[in-house]
Amino acid sequence: MDIRIELLAKHSREQAEKIAKWIGNKPDRFASFIHLFLHDEYRVAQRAAWVLSVVAEKHYELAKPWLPQMIAKMQEPGVHVAVKRNVVRILQFLEIPEELQGDVMNVCFDMLADPKETIAVRAFSMTVLANLSKYYPDIKQELIAIIEDQLEQGASPGFIARSKKLLKELRAK
Repeated sequence: MDIRIELLAKHSREQAEKIAKWIGNKPDRFASFIHLFLHDEYRVAQRAAWVLSVVAEKHYELAKPWLPQMIAKMQEPGVHVAVKRNVVRILQFLEIPEELQGDVMNVCFDMLADPKETIAVRAFSMTVLANLSKYYPDIKQELIAIIEDQLEQGASPGFIARSKKLLKELRAK
């Protein structure tokens, strides 16, 4: 399979699943794929982001060695929101290596506090930060304050539901 051609052929859940299934748990195929995500043009990276999320959810061990590059990619100026959304989505569900936790916290706090950021990116960032607060309890108060501020500014029903759930968890600990 020529992954690049397949990424550009069609942008759909079906296509993302097809490419992810082809990659499977094969490190060589994932390496070819992740190279496109990290180094190809804007449109290819955008479409690869969805596939990355699907593959990483099923085969985290393939994505783990690439986490530093993935985190750097989502911080690039002008990066497509799909890249940020799917990388931070992945970070919600995995054990972030200790050496990356500080960078991830900084990025997620910045994205959560940015009113211009998409709701999905802010919601996923909030969850990543809540997960990290288990290791860094001193970030809880700052996280609570930002979440409360976001709620005062108005938010989507999904963001409100996630916020309330996380606030309850953060305050209970």
